[in-house]
Amino acid sequence: MPIDPYDFDDDDHAEKGTSGANTRFKEFDCPSCNANNPTDPPFGDGDEILCNYCGEQFLVRVTDEGRLKLKEL
Repeated sequence: MPIDPYDFDDDDHAEKGTSGANTRFKEFDCPSCNANNPTDPPFGDGDEILCNYCGEQFLVRVTDEGRLKLKEL
């Protein structure tokens, strides 16, 4: 069974006290190179993030269910 990079446990990746589209994330797995990227400060919907390994930039979208979606810029 393939691994879904967008399937995760909210408790592991989101800060407490937020949910849905207001979810903030402390890390992400790059869709281009699969590298794990911890971040400080946390990021959320509408932010732009950069992969520290391959250098790709992404626009962050968070669904109403609190799922992270990354669109390459």
